[in-house]
Amino acid sequence: MTTRAPFACDPEHSRGREFAPEGVTARGPRSVFQRDRDRIIHSIAFRRLRHKTQVFVAPDGDHYRVRLTHSLEVAQIGRVIARALGLDEDLTEALCLAHDIGHPPFGHAGEDALQAALAECGGFDHNANTLRVLMRLESPYVEHDGLNLTWEMLEGLAKHNGPVLGGPARRAPWALAELDAAFPLDLTSHASLEAQVAAISDDIAYDNHDIDDGLRAGFLTLDHLLELPSLAEQWYAIEARFPGAARDRLLRELVRGQIGRMVNDVLGETRDRIAASGVAHVDDVRAAGRALCGFSPKLQAEERALKKFMYARLYLHPEQVAAADTAREVIASLFAAYAADPALLPSSWQARLPGGEPGRARTIADYVAGMTDRFAIDQYTKLTGRIPERLRNV
Repeated sequence: MTTRAPFACDPEHSRGREFAPEGVTARGPRSVFQRDRDRIIHSIAFRRLRHKTQVFVAPDGDHYRVRLTHSLEVAQIGRVIARALGLDEDLTEALCLAHDIGHPPFGHAGEDALQAALAECGGFDHNANTLRVLMRLESPYVEHDGLNLTWEMLEGLAKHNGPVLGGPARRAPWALAELDAAFPLDLTSHASLEAQVAAISDDIAYDNHDIDDGLRAGFLTLDHLLELPSLAEQWYAIEARFPGAARDRLLRELVRGQIGRMVNDVLGETRDRIAASGVAHVDDVRAAGRALCGFSPKLQAEERALKKFMYARLYLHPEQVAAADTAREVIASLFAAYAADPALLPSSWQARLPGGEPGRARTIADYVAGMTDRFAIDQYTKLTGRIPERLRNV
């Protein structure tokens, strides 16, 4: 069993849950963070991730990643890093599994459409929406709204990319501000190392698995990848190690090797930062004034170059842009239709619809954001009589 590091989150000393006590004792010998993870896995919002866009919009192919498979891959990487650093693996895994729950259908294209639709009502932010879903909308319990996750879990989801507040120009999105007022999450500090690990595991997963999917779709080629010196160096080393091997296997070896290289770099750099900072408690991590988990300067520069390359070659590929344009039209049309005629909403959503703004628009956005890609397409077709063209791009 891995020894818990002194700066790790300890489930025995959690800051608790928003609604406590819950009235029923824990079912089975689970820590509070294990219960958080299990609540995520059993949630409807988590199941919906299987039909939400990761990179390719509404993919027909069975082998392309979606938000669900991406989240599982992030969790696998996160657990490896957490175990090596002596952190709480269950909290890390729960954060990894939940980090994308707030994404609307069609990924960032859907988010852009909802941001525009809510421009006069506070806008839309997928990260804040993750907290809104888990703290208010996903409500399987009789005693309270939401999943009633631990403070450490919610803090990590709110701040895994760093402090939310801290300067005159930095304000929490409205959804997060409302939730923070009800259950303060200390938005001015950094989050735990478990949350920082979840964030960088997300980067490692999509940096490399998007390469795999891009190659599968034909949007990326080996020649494209060799434009990056770091990938070219690894490719030639793999060719020398496995002479005569099939190219498709060599490409998968490249992706696997890149993930391992990034994980090892994070472990080395994070250990150095921890040692230099002298943190001895999780509160020291929050007060450190900087992220303690990260890439080394050399690999960080390579990773930035990789992201720039992926935008140019994959994310902004003409077919991707065309699909995103159609996706924005679908989401904008759905929102407009429900806003104009709330009777089109399911009866349960009509019953909860506030009489005035901004609550009315925000509730409609809650409904649209919870849709899967395929349900949004079906509803758009039903409401408009048109099948959206050029939406599925693989």
